[in-house]
Amino acid sequence: MSRPCNGPRTRLDALFTDPEHALRERVLWRLLYDTAARAEEILTLNVEDLDLEFRRARVVSEGGAIEYVHWATPTARLLPRLLGGRTTGPVFLADRRAPASGRRAPAADDIDPVTKRGRLSYPRAEYLFKTASATLDPHRQGWTLHQLRHSALQHLAQAGRTAPELQAKSRHQHLASLGHYVRLGEEISARITAEADPARHRRIR
Repeated sequence: MSRPCNGPRTRLDALFTDPEHALRERVLWRLLYDTAARAEEILTLNVEDLDLEFRRARVVSEGGAIEYVHWATPTARLLPRLLGGRTTGPVFLADRRAPASGRRAPAADDIDPVTKRGRLSYPRAEYLFKTASATLDPHRQGWTLHQLRHSALQHLAQAGRTAPELQAKSRHQHLASLGHYVRLGEEISARITAEADPARHRRIR
């Protein structure tokens, strides 16, 4: 299992807001963190899949089901800037125009019809994130895009979200897959026990 991006959320926030990084990258990183989605799901998004009003996007899950992921205000503010009025094509575009022919030519659905730029690839997106995060990573190796998903779930668990709530957010098929996120130590066990103590309820009355 991938380890989460080490450190508190403020460390990731600093990465997300650093103007040294391109807008495309900052939107991608925030969207991955906000939605706790798989990187493949987000990188394959088309503009038509976005519902900007309700801050959600339609994704195809690993099992082929159509599901929705949701994002927060910081992502909602940046997405329109990234789209620049585009209404079709990939959300995240590569820097260069896609080859028009040959074995490297992408499918028509992976090309923006206006700019003719192709879809941003997973290897390129991964490289950019690992490079940008290397200075924040105590191991100086940089983080993977998948680690943003783990960090999002870990931070939600630390904020007190339950395993079923994490499952609703992450769309894991099996609740048992989320067990390691909610093992938060003795203090959580003590708080739950105290809150359920019948004597405590009698004292409150």
